[in-house]
Amino acid sequence: MQGRATSDVSPRRGSSAAPWWRAFRIVASAVMLALLLPRMHLSALLPPGHHGDTVTYLLLALLTTLGGIVLSAWRWQRVLAVFDASARLPNLVSHYLAGQFVGNFLPSTIGGDVLRVSRLTNSSTVPGTSVFASVVIERLTGWIVLPLLTLAGLLLSPSLLKLGMASRLALALSLGTLVLLAAIVYAAGSRRMAGRFAANEGWTRFIGAVHLGIDSLRRRPQAAAGIVAVATIYQLSPILVAWFATRALGLNLPMAALLAFTPVVAIAQVLPLSLNGLGLREGALVLFLGPLGVSAGQAVAVGLIIYAATLAVSLLGAPAFAVGSRRAVSV
Repeated sequence: MQGRATSDVSPRRGSSAAPWWRAFRIVASAVMLALLLPRMHLSALLPPGHHGDTVTYLLLALLTTLGGIVLSAWRWQRVLAVFDASARLPNLVSHYLAGQFVGNFLPSTIGGDVLRVSRLTNSSTVPGTSVFASVVIERLTGWIVLPLLTLAGLLLSPSLLKLGMASRLALALSLGTLVLLAAIVYAAGSRRMAGRFAANEGWTRFIGAVHLGIDSLRRRPQAAAGIVAVATIYQLSPILVAWFATRALGLNLPMAALLAFTPVVAIAQVLPLSLNGLGLREGALVLFLGPLGVSAGQAVAVGLIIYAATLAVSLLGAPAFAVGSRRAVSV
């Protein structure tokens, strides 16, 4: 039997410069970790008699990380509905886990989001342009929520505004992100800008598809509010993971502090300067948690716990990735 036709959004081979940039990011992560890890003293990380609680909190961090994947897939499902496209939540969770596995473990120039687009396009009747636009809009909603959570945390605990560089940087990153996102959403929703590509047949039709999705959300505020609500619930899960990580180390940080600083750490770690944020995330935590009395070693340990939880959950995507790969070459 003839295999399913290849998607028109199948990932392309990365440029020749991509391996060099990946090598740079690996070296950058190694350098940052070389500077940060010596500040960790394992014997001083855990208070006496806290080991049982540590295991419990680590397990809760793992479960919350996995729950975050399900929430992400739910958000994606809500965005797909804007394009009048339906997809079963278990399938979207599978695609999401496969994307996480690719992004965190495979030395590939194909990102996890690209894999999600390709997998859903090849396994459903949803047009590739709609799938692509749904992933872009889904990501945008998450980025809109992140800086708002930081501002909410700072408002809930005004004393966090008096932490010097940490406070100024948190404000700058959150406000700067909001301004940048406002410009992106305006351009994507403008008929004169992104809208003029809606009827195109070339690759620019993907830009047009994003415009159509945002235009549809503008005309359906209830659907838009629902997506943002799900995005908010999802973005609270990494904050809860960070809280479990601090509790695993015997730290008793106020939730408002983690609400204020965890989102800006997430914003900082996506800068393409390290491998999966490794080193950059830990350095940011040292900066933001230091004024709260957290030692550099403890802040680095919090970052590594968060990363380890992400890697552990990403491993669950290995079967989904393998099964999908076999289907792609089946005849």
